[in-house]
Amino acid sequence: MAALPEVVEAGARAGRTTSAEEALGRLAEVTGTAGTDWGLGLYARSRALLASGDDAESAYREAVERLGRTRFRPELARAHLLYGEWLRREGRRTDARSELTTAHDLFTAIGMEAFAGRAAAELTATGESARRRSVGAPHDRLTPQEGQIARLARSGLSNPEIAAQLFLSPRTVEYHLAKVFATLGISSRRELRAVLPDAVSPAPAD
Repeated sequence: MAALPEVVEAGARAGRTTSAEEALGRLAEVTGTAGTDWGLGLYARSRALLASGDDAESAYREAVERLGRTRFRPELARAHLLYGEWLRREGRRTDARSELTTAHDLFTAIGMEAFAGRAAAELTATGESARRRSVGAPHDRLTPQEGQIARLARSGLSNPEIAAQLFLSPRTVEYHLAKVFATLGISSRRELRAVLPDAVSPAPAD
């Protein structure tokens, strides 16, 4: 199964739609049977490459959410990268910067320099340079909203409870919590208490 997402991405980039769709079909069969967040996250990421508009965005966000619940940091980083590249092509540069920065930080942290370079190049195309690796604590890189959601999740609130407090949808909370996990290098809310101080100082808003 591991090769199928690569075939889909290569086919999509080369304009070989037929081969990409065939690989996507095989991937759907395999991941549908397993039903894991890892497999379904890879399928969502691959599906997004062949979709457009709202369908593509929904698939990219599903990929980030599902892979954010796993320990497969490289696959999560690639989901952020592909989503960021798609957002840039859609002309949504501010949104693209957020995804590409997350991808760059993840790739840098796990030593995938070639992919980190690709994310940095995409960031440059949005008009922003990749940040140098922070010497501060990871939680210092959370956005204000991410920091708020992280604090509430750390206190034991469920996603629906956080959503009600912040006037968001539970799905939006889940999406941002996945980004929190990626930034902090964790895979579950149980780990928040260990990596977050009592007061989180999020990164300043742009």
